[in-house]
Amino acid sequence: MGTSSGKMASSADYTLLPLTIPPPCSQRRITRTLNVYKLLTLVGVAVSCVYLFHNWHCVSNRQHVGHTRNPAYLIHAKHGAVASENKRCSDIGVKVLKDGGNAVDAVIAATFCTGVVNMFSSGIGGGGFMTVRIPPTNATASSEVYTIDFRETAPALANTTMYKSNPLSAAYGGLAVGVPGEVRGLDEAHRRWGSLPWKTLIEPSISLAAGWEVDKELGRRIPWYPDLMLKNPDWSAIFAPDGRFLKEGEKICRTNLSRTLTTIAEEGADAFYTGPIAESIVRKARLTGGILSEEDLANYTVKVERALEGKYHGKRIYTTHAPTSGAVLIHMLNLMESFDLKERSAVNVHRLVEAMKFGFAARTRICDPDFANHTYKISEIPTKEFAQQILKNLTDDRTHPPSYYNPIFDVKTDHGTSHTSVIDKNGMSVALTSTVNLVFGSQVLDPETGIILNDEMDDFSIPDIPNQFGLYPSPYNFPEPGKRPLSSTAPTIIENRDGTFYLAIGGSGGSRIFPAIFQVLLNLGWGLDISSAIEYGRLHDQLYPTVVDADDVYPAHLLRDLETRGHTVEVSDINRVAAVIQAVLKEGPVIYAASDSRKNGIAAGY
Repeated sequence: MGTSSGKMASSADYTLLPLTIPPPCSQRRITRTLNVYKLLTLVGVAVSCVYLFHNWHCVSNRQHVGHTRNPAYLIHAKHGAVASENKRCSDIGVKVLKDGGNAVDAVIAATFCTGVVNMFSSGIGGGGFMTVRIPPTNATASSEVYTIDFRETAPALANTTMYKSNPLSAAYGGLAVGVPGEVRGLDEAHRRWGSLPWKTLIEPSISLAAGWEVDKELGRRIPWYPDLMLKNPDWSAIFAPDGRFLKEGEKICRTNLSRTLTTIAEEGADAFYTGPIAESIVRKARLTGGILSEEDLANYTVKVERALEGKYHGKRIYTTHAPTSGAVLIHMLNLMESFDLKERSAVNVHRLVEAMKFGFAARTRICDPDFANHTYKISEIPTKEFAQQILKNLTDDRTHPPSYYNPIFDVKTDHGTSHTSVIDKNGMSVALTSTVNLVFGSQVLDPETGIILNDEMDDFSIPDIPNQFGLYPSPYNFPEPGKRPLSSTAPTIIENRDGTFYLAIGGSGGSRIFPAIFQVLLNLGWGLDISSAIEYGRLHDQLYPTVVDADDVYPAHLLRDLETRGHTVEVSDINRVAAVIQAVLKEGPVIYAASDSRKNGIAAGY
């Protein structure tokens, strides 16, 4: 894994460094696809540097074959850093660190913030997972790394056939709502490892919810849902108060959410799961066709355990257990570890796509382990032995149809999500991924509490409906009372050979999450700094559909080579909504942090 470069400026807490972004590839038509890609003259990189806020500098405004990349930033810090998908939230997390809080405190504050300003991705009406590294207390001790599973669960009245007659009800409306876990998960982390008062960590988000200016990412998403925003009074009161969509820079208020957060700050997490807030959530879910009950909320619990471990070229990988895709991430790294990866050669790019395809096949075995009849099928996935068995089938000269990779079932594609990575001055670090699933979740907003409810039930499989290739849905992932659905998340922390902290990383973007993390790790090995590794174009192949989806900045000669090996390549705009990665990395005394420009994120440090 590579190194970062740059000099620390003494006049600021941190600096923004120019990025080493690979040159844009020519926009040629890689295959005959439904999209029309015309040959365009390459436009030179337009660099403009301006002050943003006080010590922020625009690194570059790079034009790529007819469209402009969002600006990307590499943060250079001494003491601590927070990489979230919204600059406001990164700054809030860093202020917590400056005020004496630790990484757990910072990630809690940043996560509450994200739920307020990027409510289309996550919030207290959802759930997620986190990985927490507790640094050693002395020179002879080793770190301890834990995971907290605060994934939403199926309500007690759920059953395996509940969506057969209307599959869309798993995605929209009250029946799509799983039992939210975010508040309980953040509370558990704070109870175990937090240092600042719980109320202190929520107060910045209380103020934000009372009124802030619409950010770029929210401004572009509101118009995606005209009927919801303009015709549903629960939503229009917030997002279109004057009968039109709010735009970037205009004031937006979530007054009732601010009141709800105040109650949670003053009374603790229990105030979300019992009492008036819980009653209101249940009432709204039921009015919109749901089965959520007050007992579901009152009985919700998180899972805390030692992190799933793996190794990659001597570095130790810590990630989350099933039902996440942490085991699959380790499996793909195990496959790539067997190859000479000194350069991003054509054959190595082919190999990473093949590793991805084998990873998606392995993922069809994963489910909530509490409901698994054969847990060994899950536990063998991250082992070196399993990788060696699979490696025999990885061919360098060609790719294969999906059946070759032996997926045993079809798996639903998940969506949405936000991620935050943090490191503090003592080496405590957190990688936390939270979600409400689809954009704006179930599209159910409780006007009394201001909470947007998740549609996590859509991550379960629906019986008896095969995909277009005839693969039947996974019975491992059918809904059952209290069950957690499969997730593509993999919040991950990596240590160096000597046990020191190296990296906290994770992402959003549904089924693209763990492949994106995987590719960023390979990019680090190919010499890119952490921001360049995140910004580099990505590939995605999840077996179905049978295409490699490529960012349009991916080197054209490598895409042409994939075609010669039998891959069907389709090219897409890099600024589309896809996987988004946030990471913090430490090398020696220097901390680097980066948030993905694909979602207009900006990290912060000090």
